[in-house]
Amino acid sequence: MTKFRPLHDRVVVRRLESEQKTAGGIIIPDTAKEKPMEGEVVAVGPGARNEQGQIVALDVKTGDRILFGKWSGTEVKIDGEELLIMKESDILGVISA
Repeated sequence: MTKFRPLHDRVVVRRLESEQKTAGGIIIPDTAKEKPMEGEVVAVGPGARNEQGQIVALDVKTGDRILFGKWSGTEVKIDGEELLIMKESDILGVISA
């Protein structure tokens, strides 16, 4: 990936593909699938400034698996790869292994 550094409290996320089948084994066509709300953090900004002017680091780091809201972020294409740029506040939580 091109060296892209998000600013402030923004993160760059790569969507993780969802299951192609339902629990009953029915294959879901691409046109009927919803975009996954799970992703991997690719890059993080340095953090937002608090009222005292100090930078507050983000809680997420590169490599974290996260859940985010259905309409979160802005879709961008960097080096032909579709990614999302969103604020840390759009992230619902981190998935631990």
